[in-house]
Amino acid sequence: MKAFFLLLVLIQVSSAQSSAAEMWTERASLIGKRFYQVYTPGWEGANGAIGDAFLYRVTKDPALLDRYRYQFDLLKMHNGTWVDDRAWICMAELYWWEFSGRKHAVWVEDAKKRYLEAKSEGRLSRHEGFWSWYNYPPLWKTGEQCFTNSNMNQMVIVACMLFEATGDRRFLNDALLAWNGDGTILGIEQTFYAGNGLWKGKGGPAAFGKQLPWESASYLSVLAALSRATKDPKYKKIAVTSALHILDSKTKWLHPEHKYQLHMDGNGAFVHYLLDAYSIAPKELAVIPSVIETMLEHVWTNARGTAAVTLHRSYDHAIRNGWNP
Repeated sequence: MKAFFLLLVLIQVSSAQSSAAEMWTERASLIGKRFYQVYTPGWEGANGAIGDAFLYRVTKDPALLDRYRYQFDLLKMHNGTWVDDRAWICMAELYWWEFSGRKHAVWVEDAKKRYLEAKSEGRLSRHEGFWSWYNYPPLWKTGEQCFTNSNMNQMVIVACMLFEATGDRRFLNDALLAWNGDGTILGIEQTFYAGNGLWKGKGGPAAFGKQLPWESASYLSVLAALSRATKDPKYKKIAVTSALHILDSKTKWLHPEHKYQLHMDGNGAFVHYLLDAYSIAPKELAVIPSVIETMLEHVWTNARGTAAVTLHRSYDHAIRNGWNP
């Protein structure tokens, strides 16, 4: 699902070259056909819906709009268990509202309802010593160990989008509380950001030895949303510095030639986060489109036929989650 989304977003950054844009649009459409065959009305379906929203933004194909009003009705999507599952559904609704001309207010209302329900459950909390959105409310005794995407805080993005859609300052206040804390209890930035583009999470039980996933690239999307909502240059500065740290060859997070992640799967999500950073700083991060195009060519061609595992299945255009053969 994420692979479908990233191909569509790349259409935006390739628009200066019509032939490249046409190629990415065609590839995205082929992947989309496979997506429709395996669609599920949860977080995976939500990411595909986000991808189709970007495709609609480019093509204005009414069949795409109808798909999410009727066949894959966004209002009927399942919230899932983790709070980020719900966040992606909210984001899908808000992207579709924006790109379809802000005509379908029911999507804003539903995103607002899902968001407020998550907040009322206590998932925006400080119970682990810092303000954050948590997978579970503090009173739920799940006994779950730390997962790498436990602190992605995608609901901060939803809060920023809801603020922009409704003008209700309470949503922005939530986003700022999670990021900056309340003056006494720290927020996300002071808890995890070490400066100079470096983020530090806890190790131990976390998958891949990281509390924060994708070398903390997931916070690039949060920073982009905060930058758009507040116009405060601080968020753009941190996003640019963090993205450049991730891309720096000395960090050894990306393959030096093919640019895929060496240490983690979920590459589609990783690319999404890089593109969000690029969207607010295209001059400072001008290298990102070419890095991503290199990565996607690696996937589409199965490392030019040398991949040890199938990355792109040509007969139905399924895309593997991990791109590091």
